[in-house]
Amino acid sequence: IKSCFLMSTKPNECTKDVNTDPWPGYRFTGKLRPHYPLTPLRLVPGDIQRPDYADHSRGMSESEQTLKGTSQIKILPPEDIEGMRVVCKLAREVLDIAALMVKPGITTEEIDHTVHLACTARKCYPSPLNYYNFPKSCCTSVNEVICHGIPDRRPLQDGDILNVDITVYHNGFHGDLNETFYVGEVDEGARKLVQTTYECLMQAIDSVKPGIRYRELGNIIQKHAQANCFSVVRSYCGHGIHRLFHTAPNVPHYAKNKAVGVMKPGHVFTIEPMICEGGWQDETWPDGWTAVTRDGKRSAQFEHTLLVTETGCEILTCRLDDKGDAHFISQT
Repeated sequence: IKSCFLMSTKPNECTKDVNTDPWPGYRFTGKLRPHYPLTPLRLVPGDIQRPDYADHSRGMSESEQTLKGTSQIKILPPEDIEGMRVVCKLAREVLDIAALMVKPGITTEEIDHTVHLACTARKCYPSPLNYYNFPKSCCTSVNEVICHGIPDRRPLQDGDILNVDITVYHNGFHGDLNETFYVGEVDEGARKLVQTTYECLMQAIDSVKPGIRYRELGNIIQKHAQANCFSVVRSYCGHGIHRLFHTAPNVPHYAKNKAVGVMKPGHVFTIEPMICEGGWQDETWPDGWTAVTRDGKRSAQFEHTLLVTETGCEILTCRLDDKGDAHFISQT
């Protein structure tokens, strides 16, 4: 396996001898199965700055643990804001490279390998790698996977939907975004789910400005999701991000939540709604990471990192061309 991981550049050379039942007795909620074994933890060149959890045996971030439980939201100084602009631009570049790979027959392991190389080429550390022992450089969530899917040797199939979640660490800052992609020809149900999820994100972003309570975002998102007969995941939320991967504020995406905090200029955080075809309830695979819908129906997600400005917000992870986010719309 190790030599295959190091040397293979041809699609699916590493898909032989796949184990799709690594947890005997576990009852999967849907049709998706893991394709084990995973390839070894990828190496990051020594000259690339690393977050504090990169070499921790349990992947624990001591800097995050120090602030665990606090609701105080950091107002970033101008130099930190500029650092966030740079890292978010790099994260966007990496996701756009990953997007070009999405097609039937490609494995999520191959996407992860490309993401890893794109990160290191930009002198970035792939933030998920070893974060609380996450084994890969990005998250790839297929069909009923809500989030935190682990890239493996399953080839993507025509009709799948795939979320690719990218976070990179550069010069002391993290930048985070994700998008859901169509794999080949998808059905109308998938198109409606993915389109609605994107609209949920953008409607929430439209409301971001100083003085808005973070709890209001969930009302906006759930209203639009429910109007289209979809549900909103409750177990996972958006989060503050800067020198820490995850920090205050917590940003729930469902209505009538009890999130603490009011938006102020200099706040940086993510909005990343996870919208489901069926119920919002989730469970986690025995790998400890892969969150799936309890009813096995599909889920989609989109995410941006945002800066609150004096008059509204800046989407730090948007595309820097004239098309804005038209890349997603063009998929429909």
